[in-house]
Order: sequence, then structure tokens, then C-alpha cells
Amino acid sequence: MLFGKKTNLVGLDIGSRTIKAAELVEAKKGLTLKNFGVIDIDPGIIEEGTIKDPAAVATSIRKLFKDNNIKEQNVAISIGGYSVIVKKINVQTMTEDELHETIRIEAEQYIPFDIKDVNLDFQILGESEHNPNQMSILLVAAKTEMVNEYINLVEMAGLSAHIIDVDAFALQNSFEFIYTPADENVALIDIGASKTSLNILKGSASVFMRDVSLGCGQINEQIVSIVGCSLVEAEEIKHSEQSDKISNEDLKEIITSVVSDWCTEIKRALDFYYATYPEDQIKKIILSGGGANIKEFRQLLAAETAVEVATINPFDKFASIKDSIDSSFLHQIAPQAAISIGLALRKIGDK
Repeated sequence: MLFGKKTNLVGLDIGSRTIKAAELVEAKKGLTLKNFGVIDIDPGIIEEGTIKDPAAVATSIRKLFKDNNIKEQNVAISIGGYSVIVKKINVQTMTEDELHETIRIEAEQYIPFDIKDVNLDFQILGESEHNPNQMSILLVAAKTEMVNEYINLVEMAGLSAHIIDVDAFALQNSFEFIYTPADENVALIDIGASKTSLNILKGSASVFMRDVSLGCGQINEQIVSIVGCSLVEAEEIKHSEQSDKISNEDLKEIITSVVSDWCTEIKRALDFYYATYPEDQIKKIILSGGGANIKEFRQLLAAETAVEVATINPFDKFASIKDSIDSSFLHQIAPQAAISIGLALRKIGDK
């Protein structure tokens, strides 16, 4: 592809506590992980998807690219949370061009925001299961203000955003890269710092999606309330094997309490899904995000849902990984890397 147009994108996952960047290249042996890096940002800089201090985040992104020798400036990013709505709906059968003309009218009844204030997109899934005169579409709506906020942030960092995806779809992209698609129901659950996303797949189609405001930050907040430290110090205490500020028993009790809440909320969402699709039992739960590393959570979730629980490793299927990237670091960070890898798999010009 000597004279071919370069279409690679860096996958840039902008989380509320960490930012991840992944760069992939096509090599003779197959897809290669060229670069991967992570940088922490201070608590409160990004809250519930809203960027409170764009200059600080842009500085962190520039540092992340510089420290990991990432030269590519074209990126794919993703957004999520309550400013993003994803719904499967049925509409009268029509062409894609006709749907482009009428999508705002069709969408208005499903969007809890003023339709003038959102960016809309859709994917045609096929004929409706229950009505041959209708077709099913996946409707995606995101607040225009939030989309513009992230575009401006990327530009402030000296980069260009070619794709703005949804967190749950980026994770699905990563999952489909790793696993051979099977005709069974799988739940993808991403537990971040402040948000947990649930995406249930039937084969390769997303049939149920939900975001809840739960995450690893809750553990830090409880540590703060007991110890009286800062959120940054609480993060260090959470990851330390022994702390002189809190006993192991108290820390274990905090983690048990928080992950129990996660399981309750996930079980509630799954029960709602089963009420809608009683015949479609979930065969496997795949975890990603920082919460996926908590053994007690994995065990409790498996027990409460009676479903096999596994942790995603998006680095598994690469033909090669550059020697400069520490393999032990990749093993540790793998569940948190899924969204950035899913974004890095996208190309310029993708729908």
C-alpha cells in the first residue's frame, strides 16, 4: 500500500480518572500493537462525561502521546453516560435515504432531550421480528453540546477526531475482534471509575443497553469518608497491599459493600432484560474496566446471576506486540484497555 491513503486511527479512551491511547498497525503477520499508554487525571476534572477543566485534560493527552511516542494525530474517541441514548426501535420499512429524511420525527418520541439539541445516528438492523411492514433500527442520540465539548478538547490537544463512537459500541468492537461470534446471548459489562455500562448482544446485534452511575470511584469515596484523606490518596490506599491509614479488614469491608451494590444493580438490569426477552438466557458475562480486576466482584456476580463470568483481554489476538511495550503492564491493564482497542480498530471513513 505504498501510495494508498492512510486510514489508521489512534483509539483514545477519555475516562473520568484515566486516559488510554492505543495505536495499531497492519504488518505482514497481521495486526500489531504499536503503542499503548495510560495516564491518570485528577478526580473532578471530568464528571459524568462533562469536562470541567479542558486545558488540564488536553495537557494530559499531549503528555500521553509524547511519553508513548505516538505521532499519529487522527483519533477515534467515544462518549457515554446519560447524555447518550441508545434504543432499538421499530419504524415503517423504508430506504436508508428516506430514513435520513424522517429520523428526527421518528426519534422525537424516544429522546428525553429537546430534539434540536441532539446529534442523531442510526443503524438498520433488518426486518422487525413481529411486523413484516416494519424494520428494526438502532437509534443513537447524543447531546450536541457534549459532542462539541469532546471535539474541542481533542483539537485543543492538537489532534483530529475522525470518529466519535459510543463507549458500549467500542467495547463491542473489541469483543468481536477477540471472540468468534456465536449465536448466543453475551453481556458485556464495563465498570469504570464513575460509570458502569451494560450491553447485551445476541450474536453480533446489540439488543439491550444501559448505563448506571456506579463505579470504582465509590470505593475511593468510602475510603475518604473513613480515613479523611484526598481522593488521590484513597486511590493509592485502594491499590496498596498494606496501609497504615486503614486496616485490611476495613478495606475489605468497603470493597464487599460496594461490589454488592454493583451486583444488585446489574441483577436488576438483567431482570428487566429477561422480562422483555424471557427466552433469551445470557450464556456469558464479559467484564472490562477497572472493576473487572476485583476478584470478589467476579465471584459474587457469577454466584448471583448463575452465569459464567470472564474478564476481557483485548491484547490476546494481536499477531505481535512491539517489544518496547511491557508485557506485565499489559496483563495488568488489559480489562481497562478494551474501549481504546475497540476504537483503534476503527478506520477513517467508517460508518
